[in-house]
Amino acid sequence: MKRVCVVTATRAEYGAMKRVIKTLHDDKDIDLCLLVTGTHLSEKYGYTVKEIIEDGIPICKKLTVLDERNDEQGIIRTISNTLLTVSAAFQELKPDIVVICGDRYELLPICNASLIYGIPVAHISGGEVTEGAIDDMVRHSVTKMSHIHFPACEEYRQRIIQMGEQPDRVFNYGDIGVENIRKMNFLKLDELENELQIPLHMPYACVTFHPVTMEKGTALAQIKEITKALSRLNDMQYIFTKSNSDVEGKVINDYLEKWVLNRDNCYLFSSLGARRYLSLIKYSEMIIGNSSSGIIEAPCFGIPTVNIGIRQKGRIRADSVIDCDVNESCIVNAIKKAGSEQFKKIAKYTRNPYEFANTSRMIVDKIKQLINDKNLLKKHFHNIAKE
Repeated sequence: MKRVCVVTATRAEYGAMKRVIKTLHDDKDIDLCLLVTGTHLSEKYGYTVKEIIEDGIPICKKLTVLDERNDEQGIIRTISNTLLTVSAAFQELKPDIVVICGDRYELLPICNASLIYGIPVAHISGGEVTEGAIDDMVRHSVTKMSHIHFPACEEYRQRIIQMGEQPDRVFNYGDIGVENIRKMNFLKLDELENELQIPLHMPYACVTFHPVTMEKGTALAQIKEITKALSRLNDMQYIFTKSNSDVEGKVINDYLEKWVLNRDNCYLFSSLGARRYLSLIKYSEMIIGNSSSGIIEAPCFGIPTVNIGIRQKGRIRADSVIDCDVNESCIVNAIKKAGSEQFKKIAKYTRNPYEFANTSRMIVDKIKQLINDKNLLKKHFHNIAKE
């Protein structure tokens, strides 16, 4: 039996990986070791390890690494803590492979530890481009430290090959988050209302805005532009989820905590968990902000996305996505366009470029196949033939 170690550090990453993790757990040929770390173990970020426990997935180890300061020094300390703590776990557990997902900075020390211990890495969701965030460089660095790749669409697969990765190690099986949506048992609107304790029978939008880490020092000004725009549009409710643990994430969250207090049509949550969050999107009028969920998940529901700023610049998007600048008037106009009957029809019938069937099962089967390759750790740079 092969030991597969999955590391999860954030709510979004776990929400996307949930079906992969469950598939690994249910496979009789796999010994799953789930390591839970990062913001999962922080009360400030909703202590989202509760969702994993509620899902009934056994947790091998909880690794406390987070320095809760949202400045550069805090993130560097988190990276340092992660390297030491995950390394110790790898030394004890001796996994045959490590599975990770995404582009968060926590992945760098996980890959570093894997590299030193000679453990192959399977990376999900590589090859993407998000020019507005340091995640872009993290993602590509992780690609070069990984041995098996599962990008979300064919263009991303070709980009990974362009980076010198061997084509027979790069597999396009679609996006794991999209598969989750297609197979999820959503909450009914009344159930969601009861769980969140807020009224949902009037039109509402889901709002998430993260710091644009390539535009340092702009978070407060940008969230103010967004809230000024929303203040002009009172015909909807606005349900916010807090920003992540990037530099200046706390700036956004602190501002929103005060801003929503005197507004009857605005609500703020630290974290909702995957099922509640996706159920909330399902019944919403639109998504507003700069979360990847507006690019990847929202098209599954046939609802518009107002994508603000450059954080997601470079990602493939469906026709249901409206891009706009971080400017009050631009945001107002984009929201009005998204709410128009004409655009709602476009969103309803849009094609999601990340759609694929049986994504998780194919990923797990491919990991099981390649984990037995004695040469998996040996990488050869693939040169693309000149035209």
